[in-house]
Amino acid sequence: MFEALGVVTLFLVLATCLPLLPIGHWSVRGFDFPRLQFAAIATLLLILQAYFLSFASIASWLMVTATLGCLLWQLWWVLPYTPVWRKEVHSCQSQDSDNSLSILVSNVLMTNRNSKALLALIHEHNPDVVITLESDQWWQDQLDVLLAQRPYSIKCPLDNLYGMHVYSRLAIENSEIRYLVEDDVPSIHGDLVLRSGNKVRVHFLHPAPPSPTENSHSTPRDAELLVVARRVAEQSIPTLITGDLNDVAWSRTTRLFRKVSGLLDPRIGRGLFNTFHADYPLVRWPLDHLFHSRHFTLNEIRPLPNIGSDHFPLYASLTFSPQQGRQQQGINADAQDKQQAQEIAAQKPVTKEDVL
Repeated sequence: MFEALGVVTLFLVLATCLPLLPIGHWSVRGFDFPRLQFAAIATLLLILQAYFLSFASIASWLMVTATLGCLLWQLWWVLPYTPVWRKEVHSCQSQDSDNSLSILVSNVLMTNRNSKALLALIHEHNPDVVITLESDQWWQDQLDVLLAQRPYSIKCPLDNLYGMHVYSRLAIENSEIRYLVEDDVPSIHGDLVLRSGNKVRVHFLHPAPPSPTENSHSTPRDAELLVVARRVAEQSIPTLITGDLNDVAWSRTTRLFRKVSGLLDPRIGRGLFNTFHADYPLVRWPLDHLFHSRHFTLNEIRPLPNIGSDHFPLYASLTFSPQQGRQQQGINADAQDKQQAQEIAAQKPVTKEDVL
């Protein structure tokens, strides 16, 4: 049993330490994702070690110490996304329909044909804006029924898993479809006009992930996220970013994105709100995100029921309340963070001026 516990402990240590390496290969970056699962493994391992080890040797104590260290490190990344943490975004204190904004974002899974399930959720929750990812021409044909109540649309049907569609009852100005980093991976940008007339700069993103079937390294994803973050940082305007970022909320890249952009994460202090994988309850993490500037407070955020995709849709409702929002604090970027973001973005032929 000592040997078996030793092998599992060694694996846990490697899985914990690998993400610390400045290596963008998918085989390394993949260990950013299952931190909650690794924390659960570490907890179970500590129980087994306490039961089976005699603690008469230094090796036993080293094994327990290593496991405890791994557990604490994994929890350090995950605990902010639980109710034990201080909320980063305040709950809205008063309802103001003219300044409210509700969004439903859904990675539909291009091959999924259960459009009725998504349309039913849209009918039930009645969001102002619907954003779909992985939507091709078939999905566009099904979703165009939304135009009756959401006449403002941006359509980019693609059959490569990176199509995007936006349907909105709020006017969209200065809308653009950009291919910031990769020629076949779009992003959508524009200005939403609230009922009050206030404008919100929006960026809808779906960068390609590091994986054995797509990009071998995380550079394209990281560059897109950070070039948008750098652009947002120099614009002191109401801003919202949402989409499937193909990165977990607690990764070093997402944390750097939050620092550099200055945007807030409404999940901090509330919950994980896992959106992937819809089919495997024990292997889930938050891949779909919503970040916003301090101009907003939160009414509601939650994942919605399965629509046949590998992602759950994500629903959020915000209120434009800059006076209350002024008290909110995110995490700040220092000079080293800004330099790192610039260096990562510079690895691809894209500049912050390419972003609206």
